[in-house]
Amino acid sequence: MSHHLSPEMRACIESCLRCYSICLSSFSGHCLEAGGPHTEPAHARLMLACAEICRTSAHFMLLGTPHHRHTCRECAEICRECADDCERVGGMEECVAACRSCAESCAAMAA
Repeated sequence: MSHHLSPEMRACIESCLRCYSICLSSFSGHCLEAGGPHTEPAHARLMLACAEICRTSAHFMLLGTPHHRHTCRECAEICRECADDCERVGGMEECVAACRSCAESCAAMAA
């Protein structure tokens, strides 16, 4: 990664990309195979939205645009919602942990 990024921003980018990867792979693997509440439309949309906002936030930080504060603020909110919903559905501990970690990191970047 570029030298102009602070250690905190680098950590946030890594957290976002990890959450993106885990949300997308959990949905396409675990959720689609588990069925039931794992495939409810609202849950599916939230997981896919979470993955996308994480990817977008990482992208904006890598670009070095100050607009990352806006995407990170939204990312933190969506990650918190996704973590809560994955916890509700159950059996998604890795996703819950990735979302909570990303929410915390993005909230700090948005400040």
